[in-house]
Amino acid sequence: MTPNGAAIRSIREARGMSLRRLARLIDRSPGFLSHIETEDDGASDETLDRIATYLAVPIEAITREKTRDQEDPGLRT
Repeated sequence: MTPNGAAIRSIREARGMSLRRLARLIDRSPGFLSHIETEDDGASDETLDRIATYLAVPIEAITREKTRDQEDPGLRT
């Protein structure tokens, strides 16, 4: 799964939750969560599951499907 950082930030802010609070809840550093939200870093499936749980949304609300090119660069033409 690929995180949708803008969606994570938007939902978090709509819930009135600070970045620090969500980071603490998911047992990650605020800096790491910030990097996920700005899409400078990816996130494990476990981390994305934790984020979805604490934001009370389905995982699909905070992820993007990888394109075929991203999954297997050898398929590019």
